[in-house]
Amino acid sequence: MSATNGSIAPGASRTTLAPPATNTTRPRSTGLIPTNNVTTKEGVTVRTRIDPTLTVDDVVRQLCVNLKVTEPSSNFALRDKDTDELVVNENLRKKIKNKANLKLVNSPNIEAAEIVQKLLVRDEKTCKMALWSLKKFIREEKFAQEFLSHGGLAELAQIICTEHGNTLAYALEAMHNLMDLDYGWSTLDNTFVFKVVQILSSPNSLINVCRPATAILKKLVEADPMNAPGPLIASSSRAPPVAPPGSVYRYGFQIVFQQMRREKGSLETVVNRLGSADTAMILHSMMLINSLLSHVNDTEWDEFISELERLNVRKAVIRLMSSHNIDDLTSSILDFQANIVRVTYRKKSTLVEPEVEPLHESALEYIWHCSKVQEERDSDGEVLKWQKLGFLSENLVHEFQEVGELGLDCLRNFVADDPDLFSKVILEQLSRPVDRRCPIARASNEIVELLAEHWMIFAPAYSTSTTYQPFFLNFYRVHALATQFFLRMWNESGSAAGDFSRIVALARSQVKVALQRENMKPWHEVEHDFLDCEYRAVRDRQMQELEAEDDLLSKVPVRNLKEKITRESAEFVRQQRIQCLFQGAWFVNGIPTPANGPSRRPNGHWRFIRLVWIYSVLPEDNGLKYLHYVDSAVQFAVRNGLEDLPERIEIAAITQIATGTCASPPNNLRDHLDLSPPSNLTPSPLSFSLLTATEGSLADQIVSDQLRWADWTDGLNMLRRDSGHVTSDETAGYIKALTEIGLKIKLLDLSGEKVDIPSGLVAGPPPSNTDFFFSDLI
Repeated sequence: MSATNGSIAPGASRTTLAPPATNTTRPRSTGLIPTNNVTTKEGVTVRTRIDPTLTVDDVVRQLCVNLKVTEPSSNFALRDKDTDELVVNENLRKKIKNKANLKLVNSPNIEAAEIVQKLLVRDEKTCKMALWSLKKFIREEKFAQEFLSHGGLAELAQIICTEHGNTLAYALEAMHNLMDLDYGWSTLDNTFVFKVVQILSSPNSLINVCRPATAILKKLVEADPMNAPGPLIASSSRAPPVAPPGSVYRYGFQIVFQQMRREKGSLETVVNRLGSADTAMILHSMMLINSLLSHVNDTEWDEFISELERLNVRKAVIRLMSSHNIDDLTSSILDFQANIVRVTYRKKSTLVEPEVEPLHESALEYIWHCSKVQEERDSDGEVLKWQKLGFLSENLVHEFQEVGELGLDCLRNFVADDPDLFSKVILEQLSRPVDRRCPIARASNEIVELLAEHWMIFAPAYSTSTTYQPFFLNFYRVHALATQFFLRMWNESGSAAGDFSRIVALARSQVKVALQRENMKPWHEVEHDFLDCEYRAVRDRQMQELEAEDDLLSKVPVRNLKEKITRESAEFVRQQRIQCLFQGAWFVNGIPTPANGPSRRPNGHWRFIRLVWIYSVLPEDNGLKYLHYVDSAVQFAVRNGLEDLPERIEIAAITQIATGTCASPPNNLRDHLDLSPPSNLTPSPLSFSLLTATEGSLADQIVSDQLRWADWTDGLNMLRRDSGHVTSDETAGYIKALTEIGLKIKLLDLSGEKVDIPSGLVAGPPPSNTDFFFSDLI
């Protein structure tokens, strides 16, 4: 190998080499300053000056010429010596600028073919080494395509089905990384899915095996035909949509849950691992549960939700909320909370139909059986059954119309807490005169309405809570306490039938007081507020509240209007936050805390990030896949488009937007970013990190002010497919303010027209026949 001259003649190579360094001779100056060190396959390190205007193929070709390599240059590639990252055209300039140490290695095509051959040998040591390389390289486009073309997927799946220990762990990690691609794994069949479920459920599986197995199931759940970016093949109205041939979007909830059914206790294992000592295992389990909740279909909805309730998943998450060492789980817990809001809303919107739904019929039979009351007939010969429990009529579909299946579940749980007490209360009320009886069933439904109003169970799409809500997850227990409070206020005040609305108002006031400061208040104080408060104190406080409130807001039509405006306000704020991402912003590159795991060292003090919309011919592809960014020592005017933003972060890879996670670089680090960060830096409250499940932090940024912090943290959360929760008080405040303004404007319109708003609407009688039609409105 010979050194090049200090200048480059016309037509000469623009990748120049200095002679290799030795211990006995000092390198001769070439006149050109080397940009990088390149280590050959033989272990020789040469100093190299690489022209940043060249393509990577040209750089490799000229290196092979200068190093007098006889093999074709297409057999070689460049990788970062420290990270093994493949050097491609998109990151070549960055590697030159950072003076990265590079190495000349086999090309991805050659590497992939060799790894497949090593997997075929099935020698444990060889196989383990090949899988270790595979899990690192499989995300690379060229490598993945070559690996798949050589039948690598089938070999990898076979290893997963037969191996164990660390070999199995490496194979599962490689498969999970492969599934980050949106192609190539559509041939995985039910046998493979079932094997992963078995691995996950086995008590003998190592923790490093369970983590990637859980992550693979999450990927399969999210590979639902409804999530496919392209057009779906038409299907009948009853059949689920069908993904195009070869698409990986052919799995989804139904495929995974069917296999979990086959392996007894698999879902229970996932829930139990929420109590694991390994934070990463808890995170993977939470993410799988959230994916299942987000993608559950109508067919298995009842079964799946009932199974989760039986396994006390809410109680497990409440325990996580009370822990002090799980900051990494905040986003996943809020996602779970938002999913339970959607579950609660759906239950509230589902009609109770005992003649159609066996579950509804069995719940009502249990309630009736526990009451120990006998069915009777009135003077007209009409059946008296459910009215004895406090309903207004025998038409249960109508009685549960406003609270739906949620009201039935709450009443059943209230009875199940103490069946003997329930029977005693019912019999006691029946012993009183009719107008002095407390209608327990009606009271239960009213409490459900009050709690739904308090926690704003208005829509399935958004949860505006920015903090933990352990009492909401304890919905049934809170309902039982509030119902007992209602009964006690009725008895202590000596109420009659006409006082029902007054006791409801007392309960509404007490709910607000008992459930305030939810993320900090201990449970025993909630019990005290409902069970030990005095009637006179509650009444006095409620009278003070009435002086400051307008009774108009408590009317049902106004509450329904508020629900509608809340949904519209949440969608408006969501669009505004995403528009902020489109505009982009400058951030300080923060120093991450050790809890965030490994992070990528930035190339400058500042970073500009922008969400860029990419046009796609696929109608279902919204084009919002990447955050593009550039690091710089100084701020500059960034042009539209991608010319100034060479780097990018895939949004699908972000599993959590963590806040308060990094510190501002001190003055002595701002110009010397190669120095190790000190260990005593305090995280900035205006910082956030984009975390992945396996690679640590993708970005650690510090914002200039609180408003921009809210724009970006909530905008990124709303952009993620599996998230809808709000992080900042600012965003929650905007939604609340827009709702209140919109509601006041609507009410001003009505008051200006002198329209009287009724407390409720009664539907008229149905038409006597069907001999009519609806006219067109002009």
